[in-house]
Amino acid sequence: MDQNTIDNLIRAFLQEDIGRGDITSESIFPADQLGSARLVAREDFIAAGFETIAARTFFLQNSEIQTEGAVKDGVAIKQGDTLLSVSGPVVDLLKAERVALNLVQRLSGIATFTYRFVKEVQGTMARITDTRKTTPGLRMFEKYAVTCGGGYNHRYNLADGVLIKDNHIAACGSLRNAVEKVRGQIPHTIRIEVETDTLDQVKECLQCDVDIIMLDNMSTEMMTEAVALIDGRAIVEASGNVNLERVKRIAQCGVDIISIGALTHSAPSCDIGMDWLS
Repeated sequence: MDQNTIDNLIRAFLQEDIGRGDITSESIFPADQLGSARLVAREDFIAAGFETIAARTFFLQNSEIQTEGAVKDGVAIKQGDTLLSVSGPVVDLLKAERVALNLVQRLSGIATFTYRFVKEVQGTMARITDTRKTTPGLRMFEKYAVTCGGGYNHRYNLADGVLIKDNHIAACGSLRNAVEKVRGQIPHTIRIEVETDTLDQVKECLQCDVDIIMLDNMSTEMMTEAVALIDGRAIVEASGNVNLERVKRIAQCGVDIISIGALTHSAPSCDIGMDWLS
């Protein structure tokens, strides 16, 4: 979480929402009128972003706004809990309210959804990770939220690692050709991962000595067979068609990693409000 990037994003979000000014608040309240409010949980969830993002949003709107009591990221929250207290110019509190709430509702939703998957695979060796299926502009925030829920991050972007997927193989002509071309270009410090959807492709990956084999959209029966076939010679990742009902069975196949796009593209937002105090 780079602070300069966080600040630049939040400033852009505030500008998007405020535009040329809050004509409602500015018409009702003088610029020097002070007030205080608190962010409150309307349901149970796992917290993400209150100290790192929400408090920063109010500060960037107006550095005179005081924030205190921000709950820590990753903490289990109960309905009715106070999440963050803010005080300062009324107009600026109201201007920052929606952006701050939008962000922590989204991020806490991702953290909570991730936690549910993590809890399902407890007792297995599987690690829950995200994917690049994130909201444009929010990737850093959303991937951070995954870690707040106990998950881990996959590649942040395309420069972070080699992942040879079905379209690479189709365009290149064969799995082996794709692996050989990549291996001839990358440093020896970079691992090579290949996406497979058949046991024949798994066997070809083993022949090519790839480092990570992704089992994509396989049945749990086929995954179990693939894990036995790999037999520790590569890290095994499962992906595709992963949901809360199926994730434990996938983990029990013996895979090392389960990557889930739904963590960031389908997590429901949490219900959080801002209640006025004075």
